[in-house]
Formats: sequence, structure tokens, C-alpha cells
Amino acid sequence: MPTQTANKKIRLLLALRAAGITDTRVLAAIESVPRDTFVPEELKPQAWEDTALPIGCGQTISQPLVVATMTAALEPTDRDKVLEVGTGCGYQAAVLARLVRRVYTIERHKPLLQAAESRLETLGVRNVTAICGDGMAGWPAQAPFDKIIVTAAAHGEPPPVLLEQLKVGGHLVIPVGGQGEQVLRRYTKESAEGAFAVKGLLPVRFVPLLPDVAGD
Repeated sequence: MPTQTANKKIRLLLALRAAGITDTRVLAAIESVPRDTFVPEELKPQAWEDTALPIGCGQTISQPLVVATMTAALEPTDRDKVLEVGTGCGYQAAVLARLVRRVYTIERHKPLLQAAESRLETLGVRNVTAICGDGMAGWPAQAPFDKIIVTAAAHGEPPPVLLEQLKVGGHLVIPVGGQGEQVLRRYTKESAEGAFAVKGLLPVRFVPLLPDVAGD
């Protein structure tokens, strides 16, 4: 008989399909990454619900539908080198790690980063490299990137540095807007001169994208 967790996982995957997530690789990654590993102990019973949950430092683990939508919008391949801005608890990085060649992830809150690295190590995830730093500056030493994902909201447009660090033909997925109204957008770099195609994906609510590194 399926366990309670297995039943919750099945219900979540069915809900994601019903919401329009059809990429089978993305769905398989969501299924294979144990979301309960990435939430606080007292919230583990809610881990497989389609909802955002607090993880400390004023941050959240994103709603699975948002994670799936952002991941699918990247159109990830097993050849991609991906930059993630906002490691958080490490869940999005773990999902991406199932789908791409390499993930470079930046987190401004050192306690979150250390906990995320510990979880990824426990799960045997070997293709994620993480640093504590200012995500708005990107990762110049590893640029350019095939894909970039940002898990905090830019107030107006994406930071120019991140757009510059994206390869031609690559996608940047980022929430844009203030606290009252945000939309998830995909920017596709069409030329080295900086021409971008922009697609709106869905309304979202994210913490703001901030410069510098937070204290402990």
C-alpha cells in the first residue's frame, strides 16, 4: 500500500499536470527530490502540499507549481550550465541538478547556504557549487551561463549584469515587480548586442532581490 507521503506526492504531481506542467523531465525531477528534506521539522507534514513554506531568515521555499513553472521555462538540457540567484533551502538547486550539467548557486544569507549545502551533500548531489555572495552581481568567473534563474523579485527590470552573463539563445527566468504585484517573466537573449524576447508566465509573490550580503 502507498504511504501517506507517497499519496501526497501523487496528488501534487496530478495537480501540477492539471495546472499545465507537461514537461515529463521536470515532473520526474519534482517527484524524485524529497521536498520534506528541505523544510523545517515542524512543517514536514506540509512538504508535499502545493504551497510556499517559511525556511528562516525571512525566506521561503517556493510553491511547487512555481518551482515547476520556472524550471520548465528554462527549457533545461543535460548540457546546460545554470546560475541560480537565491539558494534558499537548496530545493530549486536540487531539482535543477537532476536536469542540467552544472548548477552554480548564490545565497546572501550564510546560515541558509550552509544548511542547503548540508542537505545537498546528504542527498548525494554532486553537480551544485554554492557560494555566499551578492546575487545581483552574478558569478563573473563562471559566466557566461546557458540559463539563469532568480528566486527573488527584481523591482523593475532584471539586473543588467545578469543579462550580460547570459549566453545568446539562453533564458533568464525572474520575478519582476514590487510587493503588491509581481509577474514571473522569461527573458530570452536573441543577440550579443542585448536584444531580448520577453514572455510573461504567471503572477507570483517573492521576497525582493537585494544587493550585498546579509549578516549571520
